[in-house]
Amino acid sequence: MFEKTTYAGDLAAQYTLLSKQLAALLEGETDHMAILSNASALLNQFLNDVNWCGFYLYKNDELLLGPFQGLPACVHIPIGRGVCGTAAKTMETQLVKDVHAFPGHIACDAATNSEIVVPLSKDGALFGVLDIDSPSTGRFDETDRDGIELFARTLEKYL
Repeated sequence: MFEKTTYAGDLAAQYTLLSKQLAALLEGETDHMAILSNASALLNQFLNDVNWCGFYLYKNDELLLGPFQGLPACVHIPIGRGVCGTAAKTMETQLVKDVHAFPGHIACDAATNSEIVVPLSKDGALFGVLDIDSPSTGRFDETDRDGIELFARTLEKYL
């Protein structure tokens, strides 16, 4: 396993290894809650400087809280609202260096200062979003975006 507090070596290579670990962990599993629970736990173990890591699932025309690691969170998020709702509406990753500057940001945890949200799809339709928050402004960069998107694409194979 990775040490949560350090990145030794090439971060992009570590994200590749993380995605391979996810695939090995999920091999043969079909239950979505089990899959998402283990995926959020694996990410939370790997990433440093994060205060929330988990999923919102698309149900009844909104995002509904799914498996996560962190403090209690918002339960319902409208599509198009906040960082998660924007990612769901646009189906594009949202990398936000300062959430307080993001129009319509939903403050579920006042300690969060930056966020990355990657939309997830199943059979070509919105399944939900992977949401990762950090108390540090500017925590996520393009290497994180690429690595977390790779993780999400790996995860989608098991949904």
